[in-house]
Parts: sequence; structure tokens; C-alpha cells
Amino acid sequence: MEVFSFEKRIKNYSSYQKILLVGEGDFSFAVCLARAFGFAVNMVATSLDSRESLMVNYSKAISNVKELESRGCIVLHEVDVHSMSRHPFLISVRFDRIIYNFPHAGYLHGSRSCERNMFQIWFHQDLVRGFFENARQMLTRVGEIHVTHKTTFPFSEWKIVELAYMAGLYLVHEEQFSIWDYPGYENKRGAGMCDQTFPIGMCSTFKFAEMLYRSTTSGFHLGATSSGPWSGYSGIKGPHMQL
Repeated sequence: MEVFSFEKRIKNYSSYQKILLVGEGDFSFAVCLARAFGFAVNMVATSLDSRESLMVNYSKAISNVKELESRGCIVLHEVDVHSMSRHPFLISVRFDRIIYNFPHAGYLHGSRSCERNMFQIWFHQDLVRGFFENARQMLTRVGEIHVTHKTTFPFSEWKIVELAYMAGLYLVHEEQFSIWDYPGYENKRGAGMCDQTFPIGMCSTFKFAEMLYRSTTSGFHLGATSSGPWSGYSGIKGPHMQL
């Protein structure tokens, strides 16, 4: 597949970066990046849904998937963030950016669930904790994990930064998120009325990197290092790099 030989960027992301997107809903965020880059050979976009579920839940998902694939993106279905580091394709790949926009674990009690309920918050925290623990193992040495999340109550009670710290990550930067920076992106509910958008209100993109040293009860020890064929990847290889 012929691609451009120069770097293209959109907000925080570059066509030179190896990018993993998780929990993609209808894949519109991935499509936004792919269109900005002109190609997507350095991107992997994943969803917890099966391809069949996408057809039922999201009106534009299949057309978005087809566009991504035509631009060279790898699209994977039924990828669980709790185990994605052991996925047969992903186990040997390392990424410069791992992106999870508006993580949500679904509802414990269906339509009767309340986001303010502590059990519901713990349910969400378990999802994010599992994501961080897996994503940390999938970073290049210069890699970052980006989580976009609401910052108002009760979503602030998820304690995103604290969960990251417990997984061996530190906060590099927090910046206010604007959906207008990503043309074509449609945030989807996912749980319940899947294909509907939701008001994002005040939210931030939290950027995390792996700690060199992690605190333990017995002192400090060297944090986990990347392994596999991409472990030495520097992050600046040019646009012709394939997955």
C-alpha cells in the first residue's frame, strides 16, 4: 500500500506513531485519525463487540471498519481490555500511543443503575484497572497511554490518576478534551442505547507513561520492560513501517 513519506498530525497524534485504539464503539475516532493521516498502516483499532454485534448496535460501524481496512488499519473484534496484552496478534506488538476514550463498564442493574452508586463506580474502576495493567505491558519505551474521561462528579470518583499509579504509571499531562479537535468523531453510549451520543461536558485527556521504578512494600524495583520484536522501537521510524 503506497503511503505518504512525510508526517501528518492531528492534535496529540502522528502518522509516524504506532497507535492502538481500544473500546472503539463505532470506530469513528479511529476513522478520524486515519483520514487526518491519509493512511492507517501504523494503527490497530479494537472493539469488545463482535463484527455481528457491530452491525446491530451501530449504524455506521461496518462502513467505518471498511474504510479503516482500506486505509491499511488492522481492525480486531472481541478484544477485552482485561486480557488484550495476551491477544494472539497484540502479544508481540508495542505501541507509542494506546487510546481509550470514555471507558465504561456497562450497567450492573440495567436501566435502574445509577452512576453515583459506589458498586457501579467500583465496576468501572475494575475495567480501568484491568486496562492499565494490560496497556502498560504494551508500550514502547517512549509510549503513552491516553484516557479521555469526564472530570465532574460522579465520574471524578473513579480516581483515574490513582488507578494508573497503582498499575505502575504516572501522569505526564492532563489537558481539556474538545470533540471539535477530532472531525467526524461521534462518542457513543455503548451500553444500553449504543448508537446514541451522550453529553461529554467537562472532560480531560489524561496522558500516562510507565514508571521506571515502582514502589513496593520492600522498597523500589525496576518496572516491567517491553518484550517482543517491537521492544526496541524508538517511536520515530517513518510512515512505511508496517505492523
